[in-house]
Amino acid sequence: MKLMSASGELAEILQVWRERLSPQMAGMPATASRRAKGLRREELAVLASVSADYIVRLEQGRSSAPSVQVCVSIARALQLSDTEQEHLFRLAGHATGGGRISQIVPASIRRLVERTSERPMAVFDAMWNLLLWNSVWAALPGDPSPVREADRNLLWLHFTGPSDCHLHGPESAETLDASLVADLRRSAGRYPDDPQLQQLVARLNETSTQFRELWLRHEIDEHGPTIRRVVHSEVGTLDLDCDILSTQRHDLRIMIYTAEPGSESESKLALLGTIGTQPAPGSSELSGS
Repeated sequence: MKLMSASGELAEILQVWRERLSPQMAGMPATASRRAKGLRREELAVLASVSADYIVRLEQGRSSAPSVQVCVSIARALQLSDTEQEHLFRLAGHATGGGRISQIVPASIRRLVERTSERPMAVFDAMWNLLLWNSVWAALPGDPSPVREADRNLLWLHFTGPSDCHLHGPESAETLDASLVADLRRSAGRYPDDPQLQQLVARLNETSTQFRELWLRHEIDEHGPTIRRVVHSEVGTLDLDCDILSTQRHDLRIMIYTAEPGSESESKLALLGTIGTQPAPGSSELSGS
């Protein structure tokens, strides 16, 4: 018996996963007359924030392997288990192991982000690639959706990206910068053979003088919880607690901002939450594609 190719198995299994999920299970309204088994391709496309034509090409084996961000979005839309998500990543050519950084977001973490709508929350991998975020996060530092996938990295955006939101650490801007670079240096030591991390460091060294100077210090540290002053173009200055939780499996970082109860910053954060829950045309409240 001839084994199916990775692209062929991916095409087949995507259809199986799609057809087993009903619109009600996916949180979509059900229609009275319906011939399709499970979700339609167009419905999956909406949930995963990709084009319907792309879903068609994937299921017909006519498209190249989906990117990491697309895999994350499809896994979320199809409500895949952790094991299924790992299989999806392998078929798409993003298998971890051998010193590679994992970009798999477990189902439990996806649910945590989905159910946290009052506070900015985002999920990063070990090199600070942004994998998943909620609508309040998009309202605070800016919506990452229009940013190309290669640039959805916390350090890249911090050192090179224009933004209407500026972050300051408790002591100085350089303290925050140094902490981020030292954490990336720590990950580089843990994953010395990861090509994406090597490419990120090369791009940052070439583009940012500040990053290059800090990288040459060879400082190693863990970027942990801190108090940050956030200057936002619409609501002004917010003093927020920034907590970072690390997962034992997959080595993810979960970042969440909170404000002191009853403070002016809490009121401003609530206002941003209202802004963030107003979806743009064609967008969903939880992003990641």
